[in-house]
Amino acid sequence: MNESIDGSGAVLRQRVVPRGVLGQLVDIAQVRKKQIPTCFRRSLEAIQIHVLDAVIRPQAHQVTFVPGNHDVYVRGAISYPRTQWGDYMRGDDGTAPANGLGFPFLRRRGDVALIGLSTAVPTAAFLATGHLGAEQIAALAAVLDECGHERRFRVVLIHHPPTSTPARHLKRLVDGAAFRAALARHGAELVLHGHDHVHSLIALDGPRGRIPVVGVPSASGVASVAGKDDPAGYNLYRIERAGDGWQCEVISRGLVRGGDTVLETKRAMLTDRRFS
Repeated sequence: MNESIDGSGAVLRQRVVPRGVLGQLVDIAQVRKKQIPTCFRRSLEAIQIHVLDAVIRPQAHQVTFVPGNHDVYVRGAISYPRTQWGDYMRGDDGTAPANGLGFPFLRRRGDVALIGLSTAVPTAAFLATGHLGAEQIAALAAVLDECGHERRFRVVLIHHPPTSTPARHLKRLVDGAAFRAALARHGAELVLHGHDHVHSLIALDGPRGRIPVVGVPSASGVASVAGKDDPAGYNLYRIERAGDGWQCEVISRGLVRGGDTVLETKRAMLTDRRFS
């Protein structure tokens, strides 16, 4: 984790903004009432030591966070992400959406629109599913249309991936089909997610072409241990206008299996989108 965060912090201090954190700042939000604040306090202290100083410390408006399922593992922990990290989950005007959910929130950064969603819901034991809900998806559609009319590069931040394999049925986004349908109707330029702990790239249907969907591994993935999870890593995105469209390049950096140094592992041109 230290190597991954130190590497990202060094790059980000070179004026690369904005930054996105895609959930699961804690392992498990514990059940007992007295344990919940301790769990979040310890995780926050770790984040302050390892992440905030390197990545987030500049200002909350430069870092966007969306919660994951572990951040609200039980009902008693629902309020803690907003209590502890609310500054990183707030729109530009500082207010919550009218639906009362707090999501989606919108941050405009130059030509880029960052749209934060929450799939974090309490679940039964041994489940890691996520849920958006009809209200949040409807509000997302409105925000996508608004930012589309403004001709912005729309980046949707979500913890759970929009699709999952049958093997991950118990860890899926339950209303993923409704989310994908909203993207197909209203469009986006990029979707970023976590949860699966691996580098991944797929494409979903949009109204004017395919929408790239990029997954990233955990910042604490261990490089020395063989397994299905990728070692710790992060992605950098270079987004720029190209004529009347967009170009977006992703640069993947992280540890490699058996190594202890953060390296560039891959580059790919994700999109060359055209406005209608």
